[in-house]
Amino acid sequence: MTATDPEIALDASPIVAAAEPSRWRRVGRGLRTFIRRAPFSAFWGGLAAAILLMAIAAPVLAPYEPLKSDFRAMTKPPDEKHVFGTDQIGRDTLSRIIYGSRASLTVAIGAVLFGTTLGALWGLACGYFGGRFDIASQRIIEFLQSFPDLILAMAIAMALGAGLGTVIVAIAITRIPFGGRVIRAVVLSLKEMSYVEAARGLGASHLRMMARHILPQCIAPYLILATTHLGVAIIIEASLGFLGVGIPPPTPTWGNMLADSLNAGLVPPWWLVLFPGCAITITVLAFSLLGDGIRDLVDPRLRGALRQ
Repeated sequence: MTATDPEIALDASPIVAAAEPSRWRRVGRGLRTFIRRAPFSAFWGGLAAAILLMAIAAPVLAPYEPLKSDFRAMTKPPDEKHVFGTDQIGRDTLSRIIYGSRASLTVAIGAVLFGTTLGALWGLACGYFGGRFDIASQRIIEFLQSFPDLILAMAIAMALGAGLGTVIVAIAITRIPFGGRVIRAVVLSLKEMSYVEAARGLGASHLRMMARHILPQCIAPYLILATTHLGVAIIIEASLGFLGVGIPPPTPTWGNMLADSLNAGLVPPWWLVLFPGCAITITVLAFSLLGDGIRDLVDPRLRGALRQ
């Protein structure tokens, strides 16, 4: 009987099928543990997930087209027809906030993933190899950190030109130093561990030791960095849009909406400032507190406090 016989395939199929539910059970068990140990962070994590779903389902949830003007309802306060009111050219504020979440979250997620990943890989190489490469890299990182995040992102966005891709790149560059510094510190402690020394003694290559023995231990701090920096990226994107160097109109973003409210008169209507500002505040709080909960759950020094 060969390995390709149908009897063996039929006998092996229940084993494969049984492996899948166990994986999902582990995911469900991890979520239940997170909710039980950090219910406050789990609440904000659920809110962050709801905001992501809102951005994905924007065409279904938005009551009006975000770019459609109604000149019979210009600068109208909230009412039954327009729950969040309208702007100075009659566009529905609620629809623009829902669609604005798409642009803001796309920029934030793209910038954090790109910048934190690049910084983490750079920090991995710096911590592992050390020497002159590490010294030169740290001087470059210190140069990047000498600029305030908003000023550096604004200068890069103005140099590259307005657009979605340039805003992502500008914000991503401001995230590189943080990923590089944190992961470098983790690698410096890991490369002295006995199992890494054993792998080196067995003749493992540098690439194998970094990819197989050190990099998996950096996943937890990477996830913490990514979640906590999402809120910072959202604030930077909104600030760039408010200053006019972010995603250009007519694409709705929360920062552009705050900037447009200044054109509605000497004193901006309260609903054009309140609702976009609340959207930014709630989203930043959700991702920041979710990151704090993940950090507290992953950090062994804080697990005892969570159980208490």
